Formats: sequence, C-alpha cells, structure tokens
Amino acid sequence: MTVAAGWYPDPQQSSLLRWWDGSAWTPKVARLGPEPDVRTQAPAVDPAIRAAAIAELDALQLKLKQLRAENFELSRQIVQTSNTMLLQEVGIYQFAHPLDDAPAYKERLDQLEEQYGAVIKAGGAVSTTQKWAVNGSEKEGAKMVADLAKLMLRTYNSEAENVIKKLKPHTLDTAIARLDKLRATIAKLGASMKLAITPAYHELRLKELRLTADFRQKEEDERERLRAQRERFKDEEKARKEQEAEQERLETLLDKERQQYENAIASLEARGDHAAIEMRQQRLAEIQQMLDGAIARAANLRAGFVYVISNVGAFGEGVVKIGLTRRLEPYERIRELHNASVPFRFDVHAVVFSEDAVGLESALHRAFEDHRVNLTNTHKEFFMVTPTAAKQAIATLHGDLLSFVDAAEATEWRQSEAVRRSRPQPS
Repeated sequence: MTVAAGWYPDPQQSSLLRWWDGSAWTPKVARLGPEPDVRTQAPAVDPAIRAAAIAELDALQLKLKQLRAENFELSRQIVQTSNTMLLQEVGIYQFAHPLDDAPAYKERLDQLEEQYGAVIKAGGAVSTTQKWAVNGSEKEGAKMVADLAKLMLRTYNSEAENVIKKLKPHTLDTAIARLDKLRATIAKLGASMKLAITPAYHELRLKELRLTADFRQKEEDERERLRAQRERFKDEEKARKEQEAEQERLETLLDKERQQYENAIASLEARGDHAAIEMRQQRLAEIQQMLDGAIARAANLRAGFVYVISNVGAFGEGVVKIGLTRRLEPYERIRELHNASVPFRFDVHAVVFSEDAVGLESALHRAFEDHRVNLTNTHKEFFMVTPTAAKQAIATLHGDLLSFVDAAEATEWRQSEAVRRSRPQPS
C-alpha cells in the first residue's frame, strides 16, 4: 500500500495514519484503508486567502458580465449600421431633418454654425474646474486651465471639421461614434481639471453632422433629378426635330401631289377618267390627313410612346423599366439606353402609343409604386415586377395592346453565360 508523503502509521493506534509536519506529530489523522483519502486531511486553506480568492472570482465574473453586455450592444450597433449602409447604398435614406431642397439645408446649417459660435464666445463649449493653482498661484492656475481648455476645444473642433469634410450619408453613424469617442477621451484626459466638452455644445455639433448628411443626400437627389430632366429634355428636343422634319416632308409631298393633280386634272376630265381623278383626290386626302396628324402630335406635348423593357443580365429576372419617349421612332430611344452603363442590351417587351403617354406612364408608375427598386428616387423607373404584370396593367389602363413579349431573349447575357460555363474551372 502506498502512503502519501507526510503521513505515517500512528504510534498509538495502528489503524490510523497521522501527519508528521517535519518536527512533530500533529493532531491531523486519517483512517488506514486500501486507498486512504489523505486529501481530505490536508491542511486547511487560510481563511484570508480563501476570501481574497472568492472576491477576485466575483470581480472577474462581474467584469465578464459587463464585457458580454458591451459586446451585445456593439454587435447590435454593428448590425444596425450595416443594415443602414446596405439600405442607403440602394437608395433608401432616412432624413433626420426633412426639408424641401438643398438651399433650405444650407440655410439651416448656417444658422447652426452661428448657434455654436455663440456658445463658444459665451464660454459654454468647455466646462472646467474653478480652482487650480500653479506654484501656489490661482491666477496662473486659471490661465493654465483656460489654455488647456482652448487646446482641447481646438482639437475637438478640428476633428469635427475633418469628420464633416469626409462625411457621406451612409457613414453618419460612424461619424457620430467618432465624435462621441473623442469627447469621452477629452473628458478622461482632463479629469483632474474637470475639463470636458459640454453636452450642449456636443449636441450642436452632432446636429450639424446629421444636417450635413441630409444636405449631401438632398444635393445628390437634386443632381439626379436634374440629370433625369436633361435626359427628358434631350429626348423631347430630338422628338421635336423629328416631328418638324416629318411635317416638312409631308408638306413637300402634299405640294408635289397637289401640283401633279392640278397638271393632270384637265386631261383627265377631257378623257372622262373619273376613276383616276377620284384616286388623285383620295391620295391628296390621305397626305393631308397624315400632315394634320403630324401637326397635332407636335402640338400635343402629352402624346408619345410608353415602353416596357428589361435587362436580365444587368438587373436579374423580374425587373422592368417603364419609360416614355416622344420620338417618332421609339426604338431609337431604347437603343440609346444600350450605353456603357449596362453590360447587355435591353429586351423590348412592349411599345405602346398613346395620345396621353404622360398620363399612361404616370398611372403605371403609381400602380407599381410599392415595387420600385429605388424607393427614394422616383426618377429611376425600374420596378420589381414581371413583364406579364406590366402587360396586365397596360391592358387595364390603356386597352389597346397590339403585341407583347412576355419572355426576355437576353441573347447577349445567355451567350455570355454559355461561354463562361464552357471555360475550364480553376483548380
């Protein structure tokens, strides 16, 4: 039988083991058996050491609980920020201070700048200790505190200006967190002198951040609106020139036909060829009708063609663009959309002429308002609906749908996918 070191047979009772501390027998004993459990008889732990260990363990458990709470909050903020950035990248931006236009935001920012400038002049931007002595002099101490307050305020304002300079609408939360962290750092470094950026001043600078983000988003929205207007004006100018050219062609043709009719009328009447005379008159009437129609279309600014197109390779299945053109040849306008901004050509599902194409386009956009791809920029005419759904809406609103293509050919995209699949896969 193996006996742990320090334990020996008891000199008085052979059935027990007794602990020898190296100089004398101790009162600690253990019962002798096949496997004596001497661990239970080990010297007791010092109560002070045990209490300190328990206190340290409690502190560690509290710290772990705090860290878990902080981690949860940071994870929540990261998710919120990531979701916000994702939504804003596709055009969904929530304005903190909704105003009508960019100049209104600029005016509000100017007012805000005057506000926090007044706070600085009044000494309300930084809070400090009232009593601080240097070399026993409170006057020197007050000067030192004032100088440090100016330095810290300059640091804070410099960082705020830098954040504003680089600010984009989708980085607003990051910018606010950056300024919050700087304020906390200043408060920590200036704790001995009670130096801190006041809550009122900090809130004004945060408000400036939010207004600036709104201002820049509104600027971008207005640039997009102007771009869409320029595109519409450009299309209408081309349509006007086409209509003028068509009107001039018809007028020339009508004059030519009328002159031929007048030259031939005498001989036709002399021969009694009433059928030829009637044919000439009918031809003149047809040309006049075409000319009247061209003049009417030129005068009617609402007439034009509404088109439904898709680009599976660029935007995926179930997305269509519903647009309007006043060009005499609407397919020319559609071909212009095959520019460098999209990798594949558009497929045409329908082109519908309407005397009120503006109203038809607006009605279709309203019908699919909840299905817009871009929910904030209404100049983006893309909708998450199938061509078939667009066809049904046009048939309901217009009623004169001569032809429609439900399935997109997407020839270039399908050919590109076939070539991509045929390539050897990297090992």
